[in-house]
Amino acid sequence: MSEDNACSLANKKCVPCHGGIPAFSKEEANKYLIELGNKWEINNHGHSFKKYTFKNFVDAMEFANTITQVAEYEGHHPDLNISWGSCGVEIWTHKIEGLSESDFILAAKIDNLS
Repeated sequence: MSEDNACSLANKKCVPCHGGIPAFSKEEANKYLIELGNKWEINNHGHSFKKYTFKNFVDAMEFANTITQVAEYEGHHPDLNISWGSCGVEIWTHKIEGLSESDFILAAKIDNLS
């Protein structure tokens, strides 16, 4: 993946979803997943997911707290799973119960934090 593609996603703004639009097809989601790169995957629920690893619990928690600032600013909130040495990030658009471009934008922004 080129760094320019990830940067272009990270430079966009998440758009609030009010429903009424279709979730990405598997093909569309995979296209964005490839553009995003950096070990993101689509999990069994059809959500984007990445696990970040850290040296200890405190570093994982600090990373999660930094994500909250970005999520609030973007108005798009991931599910976080913090445990010793890791922070799992799961993103999807709740209103459409699937993936949209904003999910990949938020993922790119979170990657820029690490």
